[in-house]
Amino acid sequence: MMGERIGEQTGKVTSQRVLPTAGGAPRMETSFQGAGSVYGVGANDTGTYIATMRPDGTLHGEGQGVLMGKGGEAATWTGQGIGTLKKDGSVSYRGAVYYQSASPAWARLNSIAGVFEYELDSQGNTRVQLWEWK
Repeated sequence: MMGERIGEQTGKVTSQRVLPTAGGAPRMETSFQGAGSVYGVGANDTGTYIATMRPDGTLHGEGQGVLMGKGGEAATWTGQGIGTLKKDGSVSYRGAVYYQSASPAWARLNSIAGVFEYELDSQGNTRVQLWEWK
């Protein structure tokens, strides 16, 4: 069950590149940067994910990144999600993310699974909302 919302951010895609196919499936690497907050701490997020198109047209994404807090906090993350392509070129993902941090303000991240909604519009703008999965 989803618990409290613990973070949100907005950002921008910084780069994309096409990767070799995986068994004939198209793949693309996307990097992004965003700013927002996690557990009330202002943060910048930098991440990269690889999206692989599945036979039904949905996307499977796997990514990793670094979260840097305004007070020197740091965390790394890995995540996976399923995406839906829309006619206007936007993409909507839903998935789970796992963090690791030695920072006291983010120590709670070490013991949770986060669930996220990631929206990418056709101009490369991103919006993420994050909840604790209970």
